[in-house]
Amino acid sequence: MHVFLLALGVGVLLVPVSEPVLRAYPAVATFATLFAAVFVQALPFLVLGVLLSAAIAAFVPAGLFERILPRNEHAAVGIAGFGGAALPGCECGAVPVARRLVDQGVPRAAALTFLLAAPAVNPVVLVATAVAFPDDPKVVLARALGSMATALTMGWLWIRIGRPEWITARPPSVHSCAGGGGRTATFVESARSDFLQSSSFLVVGAAAAAVLHIVVPAGIYDELANRILLAILVMAILAVVLSLCSEADAFVVASLPMLPLLPRLVFLVVGPAVDVKLFVMQVGAFGRAFALRFAPLTFVVAVTCGSIAGLVVFGGAG
Repeated sequence: MHVFLLALGVGVLLVPVSEPVLRAYPAVATFATLFAAVFVQALPFLVLGVLLSAAIAAFVPAGLFERILPRNEHAAVGIAGFGGAALPGCECGAVPVARRLVDQGVPRAAALTFLLAAPAVNPVVLVATAVAFPDDPKVVLARALGSMATALTMGWLWIRIGRPEWITARPPSVHSCAGGGGRTATFVESARSDFLQSSSFLVVGAAAAAVLHIVVPAGIYDELANRILLAILVMAILAVVLSLCSEADAFVVASLPMLPLLPRLVFLVVGPAVDVKLFVMQVGAFGRAFALRFAPLTFVVAVTCGSIAGLVVFGGAG
């Protein structure tokens, strides 16, 4: 992120002398335009999500969820899903929160449901999706349904097939943001840390979207559009690899209008549920045995739920 900010500052200073270069190389101009459009459009929602997430980390009592969740695991999963949807935050912040819930005695299935629901169906993400797809409001409904179905399905599946020994008993090695400075220090440090981490992935995602526009021949998109199952698989894998923040991923995938809505919806459902950075964080918080089982199963469930939600809401591939 610091390298990006330095490059951005240098780029602003060199705008007068870069104009001839942009004219001589249209591909560079196209990349710069697309990158800036995706990044600038997504940044306000990323900042809002980070601030709200930091406020929750600093000011919401640690034992609140344990007190309001019922002891019945099936009911707790449902409440955790819809409760998590009301709490804005990035998926990076949901991992330590979910681990903290487990350590405080919250049913594991409910904590994992919260882990998947909170970053995927919260108000900031849904508003950002609506802004990214102003001509396709059904995408918001389809994303909410697909992501919520993924979270609830994984929670109920854990009740049936989960094993306590898969989650390591040792406390997670999550850095404490408080630093002895109280809630204000926790808020500031959480916001700073989350913003730097999330915006770094946004930079990568915006650059990848711009590169895809330039280097991938249009014929490939036409081929994917005609082979919907292949397009769904490609977009699901791309969501795992890019590891975008859930407050910004809609703007990246909206910049690929040459693909049908259904594979792009699957991208939005899979991304907040399972990606490279989440897998690494889950290994650190819950243990390798958990992550190696949870991530692949989540991928299959998210692709399935996203596809079904898209078919129901769009009435087809869109």
